[in-house]
Amino acid sequence: MPELPEVETVIRGLTPVMESHIVDHVVQRRPNLRFPFPEGFVDRMAGRKINQLTRRAKYILGYLDDGQVLLIHLGMSGRMTIHNDPSVDVPAPLKHDHVDFVMQGGAVVRFNDPRRFGVITLIASDEVASHKMLAGIGPEPLGNGFNATVLAEGLAKRASPIKTVLLDQKLVAGLGNIYVCEALFRSNIAPTRLAKDLKPGEIDRLYREIRLVLEDAIAAGGSSLKDHRQTNGELGYFQHNFRVYGREGEICSADTCDSTIERIVQAGRSTFFCPTCQK
Repeated sequence: MPELPEVETVIRGLTPVMESHIVDHVVQRRPNLRFPFPEGFVDRMAGRKINQLTRRAKYILGYLDDGQVLLIHLGMSGRMTIHNDPSVDVPAPLKHDHVDFVMQGGAVVRFNDPRRFGVITLIASDEVASHKMLAGIGPEPLGNGFNATVLAEGLAKRASPIKTVLLDQKLVAGLGNIYVCEALFRSNIAPTRLAKDLKPGEIDRLYREIRLVLEDAIAAGGSSLKDHRQTNGELGYFQHNFRVYGREGEICSADTCDSTIERIVQAGRSTFFCPTCQK
């Protein structure tokens, strides 16, 4: 599933052709994705200006000029590509090209989702904070509302492994399995440690590494494991910088360590870590 850096990369690609631009029309090729499209979706989008395009956790939010908000989630395999070269015809839609947003400026933004776990819907702008998909989500890890103090307060009474606690979207928004594994490795914290047992210095280091690993991944265009591509069709490249994720059986990347990366399963998810570096 695309994680925060992948979604942020998509938004940064979409912004030049969608934000402050008007939707000429929408082509909807099926009645549903994970959920049915909202009633009258095509008509409700026609002629609407997208005043702002932003992200909340792993959701894309497009604030429209009539008070609606276009909410998009990429699901497990969704991706959005831009066709914006007037000298090249927009390619014919393929089997899993479910929606086209045709902008008045000529760009076509195409939503492709082979597994159809994605979401495209419309909600009222005053319902964003309380909407069932968004309510209760914690602070953005790259925003001003998240810091070492907030993280410490969230971990203080949690008697669960730090790896699984960090995946709780109520603690911090948008963190997924890949970047939690990487941040814990960078912080030298074992994924099996109980969250409440982390010391203040470890929490400070973990906070910094969470931000750094996300910023590094965004700069690299996200991670392409199976389905993620940037809006220009290119792959993300942060997977080449993984230090533990997916490296089971390989030698640790730390200069002074020759241990082997191990994998365990926590809460149904694979956890990759170095048994020597992470304590």
